[in-house]
Amino acid sequence: MFTTRPTLQGTFGMVSSTHWLASQSAMAVLEDGGNAYDAAVAGAFVLHVVEPHLNGPAGEVPILLAPAGGEVRVLCGQGVAPAGATVAHYRGLGLDLVPGTGPLAAAVPGAFDAWMMLLRDHGTKHLADVLKHAIGYARDGHPPVDKIGATVETVRELFETEWTSSADVYLPGGRAPRPGELFRNPALAATWERLLTEVAGAGGREAQIEAAREVWRTGFVAEALVRQARRPTLDTSGERRTGTLTAADLAGWSASYETPVTYDWNGWTLCKAGPWSQGPAFLQQLALLPPELPPYGSEEYVHLLVEGCKLAMADREAWYGDAAEVPLDDLLSAPYNAERRQLVGDKASYELRPGSPGGRTPRLSAQAHRVTADDPGFNPMGAGEPTVAAGAEPQVRADGATRGDTCHLDVVDRWGNMVAATPSGGWLQSNPVVPELGFPLGTRLQMTWLEEGLPNSLTPGRRPRTTLTPSLALRDGVPVMAFGTPGGDQQDQWQLHFFLAVALRGPVRGGLDLQGAIDAPNWHNDAFPGSFYPRGMRPGSVTVESRTPAGVVAGLRRRGHDVTVAEAWSEGRLCAVARDPETGILSAAANPRGMQGYAVGR
Repeated sequence: MFTTRPTLQGTFGMVSSTHWLASQSAMAVLEDGGNAYDAAVAGAFVLHVVEPHLNGPAGEVPILLAPAGGEVRVLCGQGVAPAGATVAHYRGLGLDLVPGTGPLAAAVPGAFDAWMMLLRDHGTKHLADVLKHAIGYARDGHPPVDKIGATVETVRELFETEWTSSADVYLPGGRAPRPGELFRNPALAATWERLLTEVAGAGGREAQIEAAREVWRTGFVAEALVRQARRPTLDTSGERRTGTLTAADLAGWSASYETPVTYDWNGWTLCKAGPWSQGPAFLQQLALLPPELPPYGSEEYVHLLVEGCKLAMADREAWYGDAAEVPLDDLLSAPYNAERRQLVGDKASYELRPGSPGGRTPRLSAQAHRVTADDPGFNPMGAGEPTVAAGAEPQVRADGATRGDTCHLDVVDRWGNMVAATPSGGWLQSNPVVPELGFPLGTRLQMTWLEEGLPNSLTPGRRPRTTLTPSLALRDGVPVMAFGTPGGDQQDQWQLHFFLAVALRGPVRGGLDLQGAIDAPNWHNDAFPGSFYPRGMRPGSVTVESRTPAGVVAGLRRRGHDVTVAEAWSEGRLCAVARDPETGILSAAANPRGMQGYAVGR
């Protein structure tokens, strides 16, 4: 089978990420004797530098880790709503939705602490060893991908007139970052260098990491973040507002470990983060599949997956979140999904149809039905002008409104340690750059509803339901594959298609056909409320790559799907690594779409 690249194979170590510099930096740590967790932390901090339009240190990250011979765990780097972030407060400001930008949308930053805990508990390297790659690229420069400059140009006026600290970093001398020219962020480099200086006398490796966590939560970093949250900032509501983040919020939060949610399917066990993410929707899509599937890639196959996704996402809207008990056992049970499966007919559904797990009555936000593609300026991929471009990068409006996107990173080492992580948030277009630090606050609270009593209602001390959803797959109880993708609401659609392509099609060169599964034509639908401001939906929609066979497109349209044919390579940004437990052979692949994701290894 023709693929854009080979599926890499080796025995020493494999890395796949959404940027080649992050992949190679992580590989350098493996070459220096580090393990998968050391490598992942190093790669993650490089992603903050080289994909600042997609993630930052004050964003968030869910991490799935599988220590060799140990249990799969979730490390939650999704921060909670600050103590002052109540529905009443936001309603009192005249808001119906949390703004898509600005300090009101900022949760407690979670990414940094999660990476520190991963390094402390599972890594072997000192903090300086894993930060040096990011510091070097921030201080000495890196050749930026063109999407950074394109994003900055879209918000140039905002930066020059309102978010001037962002202009200082991303419009030096009035010029946006350009490919072929080195781009630097000296303020970010200085932040990490000061951090290392302050923790140098703390003692050994783990003591220094703990000291770094304290500097972030109560030291100069925390002080600068709180000052920024208190600065009146123009956001997508058109008003200048201050946020709710306080020193107590930062000091009182910590990343945490959890047991993954799992589902068994055809000899595989799939592991996901809990329903504070959208991860269980991937598992529920598997649970909705019938025992016998139509031929892979056929019209019937795509129709079945799209309709199953609509049902799973309707349940996501009604039941998932951190603000209420989620009936997850019922949602993933065989009887419940057998009943839900009967709703899939021969024609496309245009309804949002949540189920009643355990006899409970579903409740949706009033906004969930109100905002549709009929609203002026609705973009199925986020705010701004309508577009058919699918999911590779954020779509940004001049006021900074964006549907958001993210990064992904997978690592497996020669000892069998495996990690999948999806860092996001704190994008350059989310909030003004904190001038003392070189990076902005995040905007994840925009995913909550300003209505009381919903599983995803804005609630102090509770996590917003995030779209971030890395994956780990086991065979016979042994981890064999880590994978994931950016893409907001599309993540668990694209990952399902990828996983089924791996599971249903034959192996390549004696291993999993990771690259073939990534390269296969992909698709998504927007027939449910989006997670990003302004929370739009497009009932009946399906967006497919133009490489999809014409007969499949015609068949979907006959079934009533509102089909948009997008560019040939526009759906998905998947990364994957794998390990054969019998041979010890490692493999990796990365997405060619967007021209920046790469796998490396040997």
